Amino acid sequence: MKYLSNMAALMALLVGSLVLSSVAKADHPAAYIISPAHGEVVSSPVLVRFGLRGMGVAPAGTDRANTGHHHLLIDVDELPALDQPVPSDANHRHFGKGQTEVELTLEPGEHTLQLLLGDFAHIPHNPPLLSEKITITVE
Repeated sequence: MKYLSNMAALMALLVGSLVLSSVAKADHPAAYIISPAHGEVVSSPVLVRFGLRGMGVAPAGTDRANTGHHHLLIDVDELPALDQPVPSDANHRHFGKGQTEVELTLEPGEHTLQLLLGDFAHIPHNPPLLSEKITITVE
């Protein structure tokens, strides 16, 4: 009987820890790619959907706390300077109107995608809000 009580207490402690862990994660802002999924094989054009948790999306030029807009890094090996505005070119796409998705035309082959949230002036937040880098294959 004592063994069952100890097991029940241990299980309650584990469940409580998991709940606190997920609550703590929910408190931290995160940028993420909703779709496509990492490793997915897709055809072009590719619909890329952006996600943001714990902050709001606002157009560039809107200086409001806890907001920003997405920048999509396409086939970028090195992050841009995190204390400067994100460059604007074919590999660094800006979504300064507050867009949360884009249809991309990509050449066949393997490509990487990553989101970087920028503030009202296109400068990454400190600490930076980066999604995980995903790899997709366009057939």
